[in-house]
Amino acid sequence: MPSKDVARRSRDDVMRGVVVEGNVMRVDASQVVSVELQDIEHEDQPLLIARGAAYAREYARIEDKPAVLAANVAVVCLALRKQYGDWRGETKEYREAVMELYRQSNVRGDQLRRLKGNVRYHLGNAARRYLTARELRALELNELSPLERQQDRRVTNSAILRAVSASAEAAASTPAVEAATASAAKKTKKSRAASVERVPDQRGPGIVVKATADHLRLAHVAHSLVTQLNEGVIASDMTDGQRAKLDEELAAIESAARRLRRMLKKRSSEA
Repeated sequence: MPSKDVARRSRDDVMRGVVVEGNVMRVDASQVVSVELQDIEHEDQPLLIARGAAYAREYARIEDKPAVLAANVAVVCLALRKQYGDWRGETKEYREAVMELYRQSNVRGDQLRRLKGNVRYHLGNAARRYLTARELRALELNELSPLERQQDRRVTNSAILRAVSASAEAAASTPAVEAATASAAKKTKKSRAASVERVPDQRGPGIVVKATADHLRLAHVAHSLVTQLNEGVIASDMTDGQRAKLDEELAAIESAARRLRRMLKKRSSEA
């Protein structure tokens, strides 16, 4: 039902977790409840301002606490792994100890699922602060921490977005080329190329300048994408089949780059 039709809650409910001390309102995040417009719209402006300020202060006070607490749980788990001699966290004894940790916490349901996910993230970072690269390799663990992998993914995703944008802009500013006629399809490769006629270029000078800039940007982004390929991932994480597929893709890239470079050299020699 629309929010305006929801019954207003009692003042005791709305004030739960809110404490007024003199002229200052304070909020306790462990008890505070969510409020709706109909719950507080009748309050005067000074009270509304005090309420909002109290919510903001409590938010600032606890903003980084969940991350700190999850990181601390992760360090506890790392200490358990060290005591059990189980850096990978795979033994029955270690797993039972962690299960008991969460049982005693009384955290349940989705909240427990989110907590475990955060703890795993921080545990991976903490382990890589303590273990050396040689120890990580001996344990067959990725040398990059979850934080570093997350940063790498962000860089890669950003490069892909730039590539998509540059490709779209280059396509929009590039003059169209008419398809070869059916009879030309039977000719030699050289004669087919000669039979392709360009549509008369009716673009203004500004569009021409943009097209050249778009193509230079596209080349830069293409280079950036290729340099995102990590040799460690290729050597350690990929299967033989995946490496073979990557080699095919790189060969196609190399062939396209070689063709364009031959054209550039030819144009330069003709100039």
